[in-house]
Amino acid sequence: MKLLKKIRRYYLYCGIEKDEYNELKKDAYVSNFEVWRILHFIMFVVFFSLFVGSLGNEMMSVNRDYYLAFLLYSVIAIGLFSILKKDSLAAQLLIYLSMSCLFLFGCLISKNNPEHNATTFIAFLLVTPMFMIDKPFFMTIELGAASVIFLLWMYAVKPFEIWEMDLINVVTYTIIGCFLNVVANSIRIKEFVLTKKIRIQKDTDAMTGLRNKGALTREIDEFLEDESTDKGLLFIMDIDKFKSINDNYGHDVGDKVIIQFADYLLKRFSDELTGRFGGDEFILFIRNTSDEGTAGKIADEIIENISKVVELPDKGKNVSTSIGIATYKGVEKSYSEIFKKADIALYKAKVDKDKRYYIY
Repeated sequence: MKLLKKIRRYYLYCGIEKDEYNELKKDAYVSNFEVWRILHFIMFVVFFSLFVGSLGNEMMSVNRDYYLAFLLYSVIAIGLFSILKKDSLAAQLLIYLSMSCLFLFGCLISKNNPEHNATTFIAFLLVTPMFMIDKPFFMTIELGAASVIFLLWMYAVKPFEIWEMDLINVVTYTIIGCFLNVVANSIRIKEFVLTKKIRIQKDTDAMTGLRNKGALTREIDEFLEDESTDKGLLFIMDIDKFKSINDNYGHDVGDKVIIQFADYLLKRFSDELTGRFGGDEFILFIRNTSDEGTAGKIADEIIENISKVVELPDKGKNVSTSIGIATYKGVEKSYSEIFKKADIALYKAKVDKDKRYYIY
């Protein structure tokens, strides 16, 4: 049973658990996109060279129309890669279509040379699975379908003794291709796992588990640079009189206050960008809304709940926070620009002892 479970895990999820695979799937899609975009340029160069060569070579001229057809497909595919999103399902389907076209090309070349073994088709069976990160189950379907079509088609075209040798080779190399895909996928997926762990360590504040300053800056900058988004709310929060908390209760209590504050942000705003800017300052960035009424409600909620969930040794005293808010409406182009506005708002919020927040 353990062996069957292990085979299933490798065959369906590249050797890792299902949830972990799903978290890395977009990274795999992006990697496929970048690899196959380059491969399509190589395909263009190869088919262009073959087409030009066929114009002056009588032996190659029999395949001239095929060279031209797949040259044109390469051009179209390159154009599609320029408009598709890297992590989109459409891009992955285009890659599978391109693999199918390569297998079709192998079939056509073999059809035009019925007296020879199918070396081109078999080469594609071995090579293409090495350049695609996906569930090996899908690649098995792709290779199996291509091989069945090839063998049925060539049975009607080739002499039986040649077809018989192709049958042995195609079945053998289809199995090898599937195996190579499993091995290549598991190696590359484990690289993604390691890279993700390193990235998380680099981007995470050790004390709170929130994003650190560097991660916040990068992710908010990426959001602001996205031309399809033009709404956001940036909140800067700090703990009122935090120095006196450290002085009166000690740094251990001060650290607990910071951790409790962070835990609240993590639980309440798990789908948004939350982070610790440094010291007792925290950042919250709400995407896809710039409504000031919404900003005020969120600020009131944070102020009210922080006084309840963050505890001090002296039960008669509460922790309070001040909040500066900047609205993003497509104007600012960098994190530093919107941060300056929120920082000014935070300074004004500290002056207002009743409201405790200010919108720039």
